[in-house]
Amino acid sequence: MSSSVGVGSAGGGGTDIASLLEKAKELDQLKKDQDDIVVEINKIHKKVLASPEMVDKSVDAILLKLRGLYARAKELSENEISASNALIGLLDGLLQSGASTAQKKKIVGEQKKKRIKSDTDSARFSAASMRNQLDQAASLKGEQVAARVKSDDEKDEWFVVKVIHFDKETKEYEVLDEEPGDDEESTQKYERKYKLPMSYIIPFPKKGDPSSAPDFGQGRQVLAVYPGTTALYRATVASHRKRKSDDYILEFDDDEEDGSLPQRAVPFYRVVALPEGHRQ
Repeated sequence: MSSSVGVGSAGGGGTDIASLLEKAKELDQLKKDQDDIVVEINKIHKKVLASPEMVDKSVDAILLKLRGLYARAKELSENEISASNALIGLLDGLLQSGASTAQKKKIVGEQKKKRIKSDTDSARFSAASMRNQLDQAASLKGEQVAARVKSDDEKDEWFVVKVIHFDKETKEYEVLDEEPGDDEESTQKYERKYKLPMSYIIPFPKKGDPSSAPDFGQGRQVLAVYPGTTALYRATVASHRKRKSDDYILEFDDDEEDGSLPQRAVPFYRVVALPEGHRQ
């Protein structure tokens, strides 16, 4: 009788181990499915933020798609809870039946392998993403970009500068700011160099590639080069462009003439998104 019970427990333990591993795989798949849903939801959110006018044209379709995605996310979350509860039940059963040390080691070993693989994949992805960002930053050498420089009163000042060098070790740009001399009678230019972190630089859209430029809708606040200068100021898009290659018609903040804001044309390749927390 004693021998029979021992064999039955071992066999039952083996079955529970298999069920446990199977349920763990199911939980992993549920998490991946949820991550995919979140990516899709974020894509729609970004499109809406980038092109508010798109919402006006197809609001019903967008809302229906978002509702479907959120409903699927809710369903996956509920399935994850069910799978987690099932795993807890199986673990309780194994603990009560006294699963063998070898079986317990197998569970721990499988979990450790998954954790190591997950950590390795995350680290590899983060490293690849950082390398890509650094390569893109280095490729801006010789290009004109928008650069943020702090003024004496700690307000943000943005200028058009030229990238001289990017240091991948310090993650800093060396940039050149060319401005006319203070002496109005002087035709010479003086050069001023800065070392700035990556977060203080915004690349301009490619002049010869209008498709690379964001499409800012009417009413959107942007950062743009004021006509006839190398300085960038906050402005509002006055009217939507018909073509990507068209100039933006902008109204710059604090640019009043006779009590109203004049509308000024600015090339698309001199307009960028307004940085978060911008102060000017």
